[in-house]
Amino acid sequence: MGVMTVRALRAVLVMLMAGSVFVQAVMVPLLAADLRGVDEDLDFPRAPFLVITVLGIVAVQVVLVCVWRLVTMVRRGTVFSDGAFRYVDVVIGAVVAAALLVFVLGVVLAPGEAVAPGVVLLLGGVGVAVLGVALIVLVLRMLLAQAVARDMEAARMRAELNEVI
Repeated sequence: MGVMTVRALRAVLVMLMAGSVFVQAVMVPLLAADLRGVDEDLDFPRAPFLVITVLGIVAVQVVLVCVWRLVTMVRRGTVFSDGAFRYVDVVIGAVVAAALLVFVLGVVLAPGEAVAPGVVLLLGGVGVAVLGVALIVLVLRMLLAQAVARDMEAARMRAELNEVI
């Protein structure tokens, strides 16, 4: 990965992290204040909605930190090592957790008249899409495992060749 690519990706990661912190610190409290004004007859689940929102933001932040660490490993040339798997596994876990949060949000919003049934169906579709992202990252993890194995084999063969020479 080139220097400019690493810098551009890090700039995007910093902006996303700053945006997520802003949403946590400013937008969620404003959302909580707005939800206090919702008609009591709708029986909107305010607390679960806000908790799920904050946990979803935390899942995104975990992914951002892990991607930062992986980019650092790429820059240093150490991404093809066992240390990279820890970060990829955390990314997979965070994405699966985010998908579960979307499903839970759908379950929380399903009863009553607070939201239309189509919204709950859309949340189910979004949850499936997020699980699809987790599966894609899992496939990429398998590719990383193959690359690490090939890199280790190449290093072993180089060492044997150096002994022969």
